[in-house]
Amino acid sequence: MKYFLVVLVSIVFFACNQKAEVVQGNWIKGSEQQKLDAIEKQFRGFDNAMVETGYRYQELYWAGQDENWDYAAYQLEKIKIAIENGLERRPNRSSSAEHFLNFALPEMKSAIAYKDTTQFNAGFKTFTINCNSCHAKEQVTFFNVSLPTYRTSPIKK
Repeated sequence: MKYFLVVLVSIVFFACNQKAEVVQGNWIKGSEQQKLDAIEKQFRGFDNAMVETGYRYQELYWAGQDENWDYAAYQLEKIKIAIENGLERRPNRSSSAEHFLNFALPEMKSAIAYKDTTQFNAGFKTFTINCNSCHAKEQVTFFNVSLPTYRTSPIKK
């Protein structure tokens, strides 16, 4: 037991005395602020959140058609996270997204909970209307969301 404690203390002491290696990527250069600015630029604004949301919107739809309710719930949760992350980067869009986050998402969650395709489809149509309503509030009505017509994902139940 004594030997074990000596070894353990030695390992901990050795680990605490190691200096952290400073790593710099090949493309992130400059001052700390310049590096932070470069990283923020890569995350961009709300557009990447909408690309992810669009993908997950389609997956949500097909999950409902397949009656894959766990996958549908998963996609809905990821839509919520994508939008919330986008709002963190672009908080001025929060008022437009408020109804969607507080009403449209919970209503869709309820529709999924029924585990009934007819109920899901009715809820999904309302969900889609809410997507377009949010786009209208942001004055980007040229982003007109409609029901998916073909599957692009290999995920199928």
